[in-house]
Formats: sequence, structure tokens, C-alpha cells
Amino acid sequence: MQVVETEHQIAQLPKGMVITIGNFDGVHRGHQAVLCAIKNIAAQRKTQTAVLTFDPHPAALLKPEAAVGILTPTAMKKLLIESLGIDYLIVLKDSLKLLNLSPEAFIHEFLVASLAPSVVVEGADFNFGYGRSGNLDTLRQIAPAARFEVVEVPFEFRDKTSRQLEKCSSTAIRQLLEEGDVRLASQILGRPYRLVGKTIPGRGVGRQIGFPTANIEPIGQTVPAEGVYAGYVVVGDRLDEVVFGGLRRPAAISIGRAKTFDAGHPLLLEAHLLENKVESLAAKWLGLDFMRFLRHQQRFESKDQLKAQIARDVERAERILF
Repeated sequence: MQVVETEHQIAQLPKGMVITIGNFDGVHRGHQAVLCAIKNIAAQRKTQTAVLTFDPHPAALLKPEAAVGILTPTAMKKLLIESLGIDYLIVLKDSLKLLNLSPEAFIHEFLVASLAPSVVVEGADFNFGYGRSGNLDTLRQIAPAARFEVVEVPFEFRDKTSRQLEKCSSTAIRQLLEEGDVRLASQILGRPYRLVGKTIPGRGVGRQIGFPTANIEPIGQTVPAEGVYAGYVVVGDRLDEVVFGGLRRPAAISIGRAKTFDAGHPLLLEAHLLENKVESLAAKWLGLDFMRFLRHQQRFESKDQLKAQIARDVERAERILF
């Protein structure tokens, strides 16, 4: 996949491609359905595929005070989209001018003038143009004069457990993570939610009681609800080694504010690998995959009480992961 980030590079791209436009935060199952659709349509028409996305997220430019945590950093998004066999990823940077165009101007002055797509594929909740004033109906109205077709792909799937029809959306995933429902979030994503960060020095309490942990500082992603989780850890020397794929190692993961031993209550993200011998993880990058919520955080009166509870957490995590 070729990543395109400049106006000059965009101008050199082939015309008549099958494209899709969006933030693609999460690259969830709805996004994956759209990407599969543009591949299939492009194969039928013997042309190529392109995904047009934004960096940073438009909300960070238009309403920075209300910007939410992202699900997939740009490096992760690139690898996920590439894994689905897309030919070109167009990353629009400093896109404030484009975001302030009317829907009609965005299509004619940018999309058609720069790319002249043959087909545009989107989900039902697609919005574009100034103030997100354009939608799929707007796109259909503009399409004949702009000489491209519009294809809609549904963003829904049936939950394996409840059998209910669930809507795929980045907003829904964020809400589920903030509630600690990593199981349903992973179903919408089509994979476990991965939080990435570089290890930072911890308090050493876990090591003192026989459960050493690696502590990470996340890079602006949505952090799941405080609590203890069963999950996996991927270890790497660089960010790009942990954003996608990698060797997953079982772990108990804690997100909480250290209420037992620290009056300051800083938010800590800690992972205890369920292995007998763990190499030094200092200055490493970690990817944390969240599989199941185990329990809420609680305060302990002593290290012995904390140690006993962590032992129970580890036992439950092992039953889930092994």
C-alpha cells in the first residue's frame, strides 16, 4: 500500500479509482466491510482502491476542547488498512480548509478535481463538508453531475452472545470501553482493543509482593474503564512493532488510581505477564489487548490483602486465557 500525504502526490494518483472517505478510527467491522466492498468493486472494474482519511481527527481541529481519545493511532490505522489489501491511503494533513468547504465544494473542488473517482463507497452514517452538513443523500444528489456512482454498505452485525443487531461505530466502541465492556467492543472491532504505550518506571509495589508489573504511558488513545482485565501483551522495541499483530503473551491488566498506597491517586496502567520469567521491559513499547473485565478497582488496607486479591485475579485470568 502506498501512503500519500502531499498535494503533489495526490495529483499523481490514477483517476477513476474506487474510493471511500472517512476517519476510520478503529478500523472496525463496519469499516472493514466498506474496505472489502471497494476491493470487490475495483476488481470488477479493473481499477485500484483508495482510502481518504484525516490526520489529526477533524474534531481535534474543529473542536479541540471536546476532542475524544482515539481508538487507533495513525501508525496502527495504516497497518490495519494495509492488511486489508488497499492500494492507496491518502492522509489529509492540516485539512482545516477542506473541512470548511461546503459539501458541494468538497466534492467538486477537491474530490473530483484531484481524484475523479468512478465509485464512492460509504456507510449509512457518512457525513462530510462544513459542519458535517453533507450526508449520504447529499452525496447521491451530487454524484451524477460529478460522474461517479455511490454505493452504501451497512454498518451492522449480530452479537454472537445476545443475538441482537449491533451498529458498528467508533462512538459506540468508545462508550463500551469507558463502561469496561471490552467483550462487546472487541466484537464491533473484529479484534481485541489494543492500547499502546511505552513503559515507564512504576512504584515497585507489584514486585515487592511477588507480582511484578510493567507500567505504560498511553499515546492519546481511549483508555478503558478503571478495573482489572484478562488480556494479552505484545512487546516491541518500536511503536510500529506493537500497533498490530505480534506475539501475544497472556497477562492480567490493571487500570486504576493506586488508592491503597498513593494519596495522589495517579491513573496507572499496569500489566502483569503470566509467565515464570519475564525479561526486562524497561524502555520497551507494549500493546495491551483487553479480553475480559474481571473486577472493579477497590481499596486494600494492607499489602497482604492486595497480594491475595491479585492472586485471585491471576487465577481467573489464567482460566480465561489458557
